[in-house]
Amino acid sequence: MAENPHYVYDALDRELIGLLRRDGRASLAKLANILGVSRGTVQNRLDRLTEVGALLGFTVRVREDYGHDMVRAIMMVEVVGKTTSDVIKKLRGMPEVHHIHSTNGAWDLVVEIQASNLPEFDRVLREVRMIDNILNSETSILLSSV
Repeated sequence: MAENPHYVYDALDRELIGLLRRDGRASLAKLANILGVSRGTVQNRLDRLTEVGALLGFTVRVREDYGHDMVRAIMMVEVVGKTTSDVIKKLRGMPEVHHIHSTNGAWDLVVEIQASNLPEFDRVLREVRMIDNILNSETSILLSSV
């Protein structure tokens, strides 16, 4: 994927991305109808957004109460120098990573992780720690919501 940091997103790109955030499985025809453009235009935009790195993939959103036995955690991550973008790209490629937030203070990123069980959670932690340019991390398992 050839990321282009100079690509300027227009209103159609932003609207298309917004629609995909709500329904990543929407058909080209449905997207075209909502946007008021042709299917070909939608396909071209999807291709371009993927090529420039704006779209990294399509995913499923699951109800919050689905998988209530899953292991959920917050990981604070410290990144080496100015490599935050590289680390974020790698984290986004992990299906167990649900949200990534930039922050201020001692940590650079806050990562929300969800795994099906403790062995899977342990595997995810090892994978995250193996990502180049992660200097340090601290993880807290979420026990219950109050």
